[in-house]
Amino acid sequence: MEYMEKNWVVYILECGDGSLYTGITDDFERRFKMHCAGKGAKYTRGRGPLTVRFLEDCEDHSAELKREAAIKHLSRKEKLELIQHQTMCIGQQ
Repeated sequence: MEYMEKNWVVYILECGDGSLYTGITDDFERRFKMHCAGKGAKYTRGRGPLTVRFLEDCEDHSAELKREAAIKHLSRKEKLELIQHQTMCIGQQ
């Protein structure tokens, strides 16, 4: 069996009601499909449509957990600034 390094990510979804949900996963495509199907986090069920607003790679699961906790402690305004900053950085590439 070949060893495959997992790609850990922290993500922020915007729900149809405008609220923001922060999560972590090692398989974002699978996890996002689960959220959209109503089988992801309890919070996102019935709050669609869901839009991916932020994705950030992490070096490992430990770093991912710390980053998720840090983002969850941000105010809504700070989360929106984080999203805007990432959007600006992507636009500059």
